Amino acid sequence: MTMAETVALTSIKKEKKKEKTFIVITKRLLKNKLAVAGLIIIALQIAMAIFAPFITFHDPVKQNLNLSELPMFSENHWLGTDNYGRDVWSRIVYGARISLIVGIVAVTLGLIGGVILGMLGGYYKKLDGLIMRIVDLLFSFPGILLAMLIIAILGTSLINVAIAISIWSIPTCARIVRGSVLSIKEKEYIMAMKSLGASDLRIMFKHILPNAFAPIIVFATMRMATAILSTASLSYLGLGAQPPTPEWGAMISQGQAFMWTSPHLTIIPGIAIMLTVFAFNVVGDGLRDAIDPNMDIQ
Repeated sequence: MTMAETVALTSIKKEKKKEKTFIVITKRLLKNKLAVAGLIIIALQIAMAIFAPFITFHDPVKQNLNLSELPMFSENHWLGTDNYGRDVWSRIVYGARISLIVGIVAVTLGLIGGVILGMLGGYYKKLDGLIMRIVDLLFSFPGILLAMLIIAILGTSLINVAIAISIWSIPTCARIVRGSVLSIKEKEYIMAMKSLGASDLRIMFKHILPNAFAPIIVFATMRMATAILSTASLSYLGLGAQPPTPEWGAMISQGQAFMWTSPHLTIIPGIAIMLTVFAFNVVGDGLRDAIDPNMDIQ
């Protein structure tokens, strides 16, 4: 059998194994009750974000001081209103859209930067030392303080929050990808591709990266929880969403002055943050358990 035939046969076997592995991982994940509950919560959040105009009946930023601080289950305002008379339900629903968008953008940018640095560091020994020192430098800053520093330089806005969180995500992602690349690049089929004259870019992004997806997916899922919580924290501190943007952290900040008279202004967005972070964390844990390499795939 020629070298080309060996590589082709190996590729076919890999594809079949990937398909079988995906089915097994899905079955394992669905057996995890907490992960299933998390998936349901995430699905509901996404549905809220997409269909926000159809499931709300009030403008989330429109003020009506005659209806300020209405309690929960009031007529036409079932979650009440805030101190400016804005409907809390509408602000929670549109806040889900903001949190998910900022989280997705931040995690995506972090993955792009982390994957590129991790791939280069893991594949090229000459670049590994330099890249890992840059990663170590980023690790030397506490994450939230690094994000605050970046926002202080760039200015307060949700776009800058997403950029700050993405930069914060890069070093962890780079470390994860580098570890996978160091392991995968020594496999026989990678050596075979090199002997056939395949370019480094082709090997890295067509043969190594797809086999490193499992830890990347787990990282991305759990990082979404961190990104959403960080967005809320920065907005609470006044460094993210600015009034009257309906963002959960900003809602908590604005509502804490009315904690004794209208506690729902703080409790409801707090519950929204808690449920969303919980959902992404348990799904991430479930994925990690489902793709545990120590578990035999039948």
